[in-house]
Amino acid sequence: MTTQNNPKSDDILKKIFQMQQDYTSLLKLDRYPVSLDEKISVLCTAIIHETIELQRLTSWKWWKKPVPLNQELAKEELIDIWHFVVQASMELELTPEDILKEYERKNQINRQREATGY
Repeated sequence: MTTQNNPKSDDILKKIFQMQQDYTSLLKLDRYPVSLDEKISVLCTAIIHETIELQRLTSWKWWKKPVPLNQELAKEELIDIWHFVVQASMELELTPEDILKEYERKNQINRQREATGY
């Protein structure tokens, strides 16, 4: 049984894409780039910066006293990354089905590399 709060697993990525599309339609995009190249560039920059925000929650500085990871904040930063990854996917006209297909393809390449000592 599929509900709004508990969708079937094959519908989850579609729902995420729809939520991103709905959210994007609410944004004032007058400063958002027009060309695909520039869109991907600014989305990569956003992903990098959100990744740094996630990393800052970890004890990556070996010279400092470690602190426990705040998992709730880490999850929030990871979801911020997902927002930009999904937007970049949409800009590149990747559907959830395309993502699965490409993920499977690349996963097979990675497995072959691992098997051959890459």
